[in-house]
Amino acid sequence: MILSKALLQAPKLERRVDGQLWVTMGEAEAPVRVHRCFPWSDPQRYVSLRDDDHHELAFVADAVELDSGSRLVLEEALAEAGFLLEVLAIDEIHSEVEIRRWIVETRQGRRSFQTRLDDWPREVPGGGLVIRDVAGDLYHVERPEALDNKSRGLLWAFVD
Repeated sequence: MILSKALLQAPKLERRVDGQLWVTMGEAEAPVRVHRCFPWSDPQRYVSLRDDDHHELAFVADAVELDSGSRLVLEEALAEAGFLLEVLAIDEIHSEVEIRRWIVETRQGRRSFQTRLDDWPREVPGGGLVIRDVAGDLYHVERPEALDNKSRGLLWAFVD
């Protein structure tokens, strides 16, 4: 199999006038969205660049592979793409009609979010648990065993 020269080059990223993120590899260019891959504990690594149909067009194993302009654009796009909030404490969890409402303390401050009743915290590679809210934002509990007693009690009711 012969790889094209474009596939051997690091992708170039830019934010166009309309605000859309674009990737260029050789002669090919396309609008993309960023998608973090595991482990989420290292957000500058393993980033998939996907089109609107969720097809991967490029992959960034490590942001240091990119030129400085592309790296800055990637960092900004990752910050906008969806939050990965680190949960420090869980204050309340209430079940409502088809929704579970969480009130948590994160490094970014107090947050309230909702999950579907059938969505449960999941263990993730690299450790900890992740909770995905109905908006697609991610809440990571890095060390569940290190949470305070109240938080652990609330969380363990929803963990297998």
